[in-house]
Parts: sequence; structure tokens; C-alpha cells
Amino acid sequence: MEWTVAIGIDTHRERHSACALDALGRPLGELELSADESGYRLLAAWARSLGEPAFALEGSGSYGAGLARHLAEHGERVYECERPTRRDRRRGKSDRIDAAAAARRLLAGEGLARLRGFGEREQLRVLLLERRSARQAQSAALNQLHALVITAPPTLRERLETLRGLALARRSARLRRQDSPAPSLRRLGRRALALAAELETIDGELTTLVRRLAPTLLEECGVGPVCAAQLLVSAGDPQRMRSEAAFAALAGTSPVDASSGRQQRHRLNRGGDRQLNAALYMIALNRKHAHATTRAYYERLQASGKTKREALRCLKRMLARHFYHLLQDATQENTAPTRT
Repeated sequence: MEWTVAIGIDTHRERHSACALDALGRPLGELELSADESGYRLLAAWARSLGEPAFALEGSGSYGAGLARHLAEHGERVYECERPTRRDRRRGKSDRIDAAAAARRLLAGEGLARLRGFGEREQLRVLLLERRSARQAQSAALNQLHALVITAPPTLRERLETLRGLALARRSARLRRQDSPAPSLRRLGRRALALAAELETIDGELTTLVRRLAPTLLEECGVGPVCAAQLLVSAGDPQRMRSEAAFAALAGTSPVDASSGRQQRHRLNRGGDRQLNAALYMIALNRKHAHATTRAYYERLQASGKTKREALRCLKRMLARHFYHLLQDATQENTAPTRT
């Protein structure tokens, strides 16, 4: 073990709680710190005074994001730690208890995940979050448009009822009649068009970042900028992907053993990163129609007796293996020193 002190941290909006344990699980001290740069420096100095530290953080993607970034930038070993389970809560709940539990999980060697990474990968994550909210808002506006058209006066309804999606939004945005519901239709149409322009801008930024980080992803059949960005965000720091099987577990595509006695079977994995799982699902749908090798593999699975759903799950597992190696190769190309 390269480190000698396990520091567990329970993060909150304004203050964090830290607990230090030695290699045998004995308490070395506790610390409360403010959630700002001065508090981060205080924690690092305190941890260093106890030995060679490693940190396990709850909420490293939310309240603990600033602390995680500070520690990572200063070369510290930082791991993501999930919230305590309900079983763990039976022994009580407080910030100190949660911090100590995080430190014990690090000592137990539970294989805590490394941080996803910051910089351009963090930009991708924020863009994907922004895109999901814009897409949901656009869908809501278009649904409201269609509902208003159904209840519109007959003359107006006849002009609009054959249109769908953005075509309806464009026609509605040009309405000039002041009779109800024309003003509402016009506003909803303009809102849907504004969100469409926002989505186009986001997609352009996603494409630029993906081409900079892993241009080979966009060359893959069935992979667009959104799915490629999700692959990069979920994979995160290359050190997080210990193996191809670990990446499949992260994606929720690895089958879970559910055997009992003479019955040997596997069930669907409902864990993992569901956004990554959804990206692989979309890629699988595209490739089984447009990619010859993938289509042949899918047809062989069905010929062997698997249902369409089972064949699609196997296809997602195969794609997880494929993209794991592709992401590893792209990372090595980006980190390789340039020759002059």
C-alpha cells in the first residue's frame, strides 16, 4: 500500500467533515473544514502531517467537486465513495460517522473508483446535462403545440394539423392572427425554434471537444457526437477503467449471476451508469441495421435461439468490449509525447 493514512470525507454545501484512520483502522483525528480554498489547504496540510494520505470522498461530483479538483490538482490520491447503505445507517447517522465509514471503505480495499477527471471531460459532462434539459424543454413545447392545435378553431386547425415537430413550430411562429389560441401557438413555436438553435450550438461544441479528445469515436458506425461524448464522460480518467470487464460493469452490460441449485442462469444488470448504458443501446440499434459485422453477429445470436431482447443485450456487451479498447487506444494517443 503506497499510502499510510485513510482520510474519509463527508461533503456538504458549506462545511466538510474529515476522519483519519491508520492502516489498522485506528482513529488518528477528525477535522471540520470550510468548503473553500482555505479549507482545502487546511485539510491537505492536516492530512500530510499524519502520514502519506489517500482520500475517499462522498459527493465528489456535487458538493465535494471543488475539494476533489483541488486535491487531484495537487497530486493526491482521491477516490469516489458512495453514500452509506441502509444497513450501514443502522449504527447511526452523523457527519463524523459518514466520514469514518468512507475511510473504512478505503481501508477495506473495496475497489473504490477513481475520479472521472476534470478539464475537457467536465466540459462534456456539463454540455450533456445542458442538452438533456434543452431536449426535454423542446419536447414539452412541441407537445403543447400539438395539444393546442387539436383544440384550435377549425380553420386554424386545418392549416396546422398535418404538420409535425419543428415544421409545426416554424408555421406557428409565423402566425399573425390575434384570435385565441394564435398568440400562444406563436410563442410556443418560437420557444421550440429557440431551443432547436440551442441544441444545434451544443452539438457543435460537443463535436469539437470529442474530435479533440478521441476523434476515432466519430468514425465508428452508429456513433454521433452525443453518444461519443457520453462514452468519454462515463469512462472519465483512464485509470478508472481497470479492465474491459470493469468497463462493462460500469455500463451495466455485464450479466449478473442469478443461479441457484441446478438452475444456472443470469439476469439483467440494472446497475452501472445508466446514461452510458443508454448510449450503448442507441449505438447498438444503429449498428445492427447499418454495420455488416454487427448485423451478422446479431443474426447469429437470434439463430442460436436468443430472443430479440437477449440478442440486443449481448450486442451491448460486445460493444462495451469494443469501445473499451477504442477508448484506451485514444487515450494513449493523446497522452503520448509528441516528437519534434
